[in-house]
Amino acid sequence: MDTLTERTPRVVSAVKLLRAAERRKTGLFLAEGSNSVTEAIASGVVDQLFFREDSAERNGVVLDLAATAGVRMFPITERAAKGLSDTVTPPGIVAVCRTIDVDLPTALGAAPRLVAVPVEVSEPGNAGTVIRVADAVGADSVVLLGDSVDPHNGKCVRASAGSLFHLPIARERSTEAGIAALRERGVTILATAADGEVDLDDADELLSSPTAWLFGNEAHGLSPAVSAAADHRVRIPIHGRAESLNLATAAAICLYASARAQRRSRRN
Repeated sequence: MDTLTERTPRVVSAVKLLRAAERRKTGLFLAEGSNSVTEAIASGVVDQLFFREDSAERNGVVLDLAATAGVRMFPITERAAKGLSDTVTPPGIVAVCRTIDVDLPTALGAAPRLVAVPVEVSEPGNAGTVIRVADAVGADSVVLLGDSVDPHNGKCVRASAGSLFHLPIARERSTEAGIAALRERGVTILATAADGEVDLDDADELLSSPTAWLFGNEAHGLSPAVSAAADHRVRIPIHGRAESLNLATAAAICLYASARAQRRSRRN
């Protein structure tokens, strides 16, 4: 098979997927690196796969999985690999995948127990990390509300470390509609807030019920209106001298607290 260059039409078309507008237009996105590509193949969403020839041995297991799944594979030059990546050091393997986000009713299902809800989150690395944490704790889904980052953004895909392909991801532009849908499912809606009336250390009884956590924008947090729409505002106690916690860290603490409380509740 001929090695494709950066000028090959197939590669040129794939490179365009680095742009959000092209992803929306085509319903495709890129996942790079052996971990993400492996999970994408397992999920059955890979349309085609490109690999740098000198990475074939290193990625042999992934390529074998792709071959078994009937995925079309194409060797590419180093310059083509650089063009397909938005990282400084391209991993040399990238898959073109069909977009994986679902509508809000599908993501929530009939009776979710734990949902992570980033609101107006603009930093793709944070969004990807929240998805990864939600997957790790066994959450039902992640719902991105408002003008949040595209979960198919390359940095978000990498930060999720494959978790993007493990649980339902939904986007809802209307924060009000998203919160209303959560409330219809009967979940308790919690908002993170530095001045919250509930201390996380004292919230086990509250957390043992079906819960959705609202996490705010990195710079401004949750708006007063969104925070007020929650059933409770919860503060994470800080016992040292740190002024605050970043979004991804706060999300990890809150989601793990909920997952632990729910497991204990089921055991009892």
